[in-house]
Amino acid sequence: MTEPFVHLHLHTEYSIVDGTVRIPALMDQCVQHGMPAVALTDQGNLFGLIKFYRLALASGIKPIIGVDLKLKDPDEADRPFSLILLCQNLAGYRNLTRLITRTYLEGQHRGVPLAERAWICRDTTEGLIALSGGIHGDIGRAFVAGNAGQAADRLCEWQEIFGDRFYIELARTGRSAEEDYVQQAVSLAAATGTPVVASNDVRFLHADDFHAHEARVCIQEGRSLGDADRPRHYSEHQFFKSCDEMVSLFEDIPEAISNSLEIAKRCSLELKLGETFLPAFPVPQGQTTETYLETESKLGLQQFLDRKFAKDSVASEKRDVVAAPYRSRLVDELAVICEMGFAGYFLIVADFINYAKSHGIPVGPGRGSAAGSLVAYALKITDIDPIRHGLIFERFLNPERRSMPDIDVDFCIHGRDQVIRYVKEKYGPDKVAQIATFGTLKAKAAVRDVGRALGFSFAETDAIAKLIPAPKQGFDYALADAIKMEPRLQGLMKSDPRVQKLIDHALRLEGLTRHASTHAAGVVLSNLPLVEYLPLYLDKEGGIVTQFDMGSVEKIGLIKFDFLGLKTLTLIHNCLKLIQASRGIEIDVNNLRLDDKKSYRLLCSGNTTGVFQLEGMGIREMTVKIRP
Repeated sequence: MTEPFVHLHLHTEYSIVDGTVRIPALMDQCVQHGMPAVALTDQGNLFGLIKFYRLALASGIKPIIGVDLKLKDPDEADRPFSLILLCQNLAGYRNLTRLITRTYLEGQHRGVPLAERAWICRDTTEGLIALSGGIHGDIGRAFVAGNAGQAADRLCEWQEIFGDRFYIELARTGRSAEEDYVQQAVSLAAATGTPVVASNDVRFLHADDFHAHEARVCIQEGRSLGDADRPRHYSEHQFFKSCDEMVSLFEDIPEAISNSLEIAKRCSLELKLGETFLPAFPVPQGQTTETYLETESKLGLQQFLDRKFAKDSVASEKRDVVAAPYRSRLVDELAVICEMGFAGYFLIVADFINYAKSHGIPVGPGRGSAAGSLVAYALKITDIDPIRHGLIFERFLNPERRSMPDIDVDFCIHGRDQVIRYVKEKYGPDKVAQIATFGTLKAKAAVRDVGRALGFSFAETDAIAKLIPAPKQGFDYALADAIKMEPRLQGLMKSDPRVQKLIDHALRLEGLTRHASTHAAGVVLSNLPLVEYLPLYLDKEGGIVTQFDMGSVEKIGLIKFDFLGLKTLTLIHNCLKLIQASRGIEIDVNNLRLDDKKSYRLLCSGNTTGVFQLEGMGIREMTVKIRP
């Protein structure tokens, strides 16, 4: 029976710059090859962690969480080196999230997040196992440069920090100077009693994925595959090799294979999924979150009923009859909300919505299933009476279907950021962040990007991409489906080998994660500093964003709130301001917050009707009624 081997250095598609390994396919390969565990070590991030962790457990594979961390020396920032860090336990995970977050918030160099060597010390590495990084680590770099003394010094420094948790990484992928490094590294390891471990520095899943992987690297670097001067950092051997292949590759160093399994045994990180961690909402002394929610809800309902009775002139003897269904439903809803543990959620949402309203920031009336909640209506979260309109609370919250409440809140596009700032000030800037989302490479983009990497002209790739049918009902066609549907595309592939090569590469790259960006609405609030749960990064505007997407944030128990900025809400608000101010005169719009002030005018004919010209918003005109 072949000795088990575990891949401990592997970049998935979430590495973005150089990985094409799709996580579901990775798990299939682990099962097929009988591997008991596998590590995720994307370059500088943990974007794919939760997806990797959950799919590994579902496949019966032990997930090992790690990162390929890029470090810099003070005088060599342009030549960062690798250090592979793997989590042994929860303490290691938290140290890793802090280190990764720090690289984005403090260590960026020319757009690349880097850690400083000084950050890696005993205090920051508890619960972490380190691999030297092979030829791309500082020990490997010293050997390649012919400086064996420096390599020994570096090893000594790492051992001072990690002790027996430091391993010299060996790889045989056919790259230049790699075998010389392996021989010198093994000698140093024997002389110092340092364990060695084999890796294949995996970047793609199958051997025949190499050329598509190279195309992806060129796309990210803005280079052409045919460029003789482009750096070639990877080899065709960096695929997900089987246990047999790895054992054969290191048959002269068997301990390098067995140590991969030993490291896997030492890593036992368990993430608690499914729990909920809400920030504590401040309530008056003597009140609990639940009693305060009840107090505020009943007060809000009474204010609504008072307005209703005053407006509809309900006779005093009939008021109890009218109010009874409202009071009864409020009690029932409160019981469900408190039993499910969501009292704090309602108070938090009501607080920032009422902040917006009190500061002149337009807020939407409420939409989605939340409009069926009378508690939400009483707290002024929504402006729709659910009883009058026959809306059902159980569509929003149901004890038999336990899920987080999700209230979508629309704000004026200009006031949204002010509300988010308020939330950060109230709960702490380290406990609030926007949420990441990941763009993928769609069929047309894959064709265009691969075409550029292969040296096609813009006109050539444009002509091919235009043969892919337009999206239908908002859904893009997959490239494989487009080929079946379009005879002209089939003809080009048969008649032109260059087009066939382009399509082959595009098929392999289509659907891969292309970039990380900021979700349009999602904001997460936590009861503890966010780095206790997940790593953070900076978006292009310098905003702090979670490295997990919306689904992953919710899986680890953090609460997502939707702060959606709507131009239409801003437009309606400004229309109302103009209408209220107009009486047959042209309105000065200089003080209004409009996208294009030159194209906004309210012109009135008489005192009852006006035409609002809004070409800057894509609307030609709007006829409005003006009450006398």
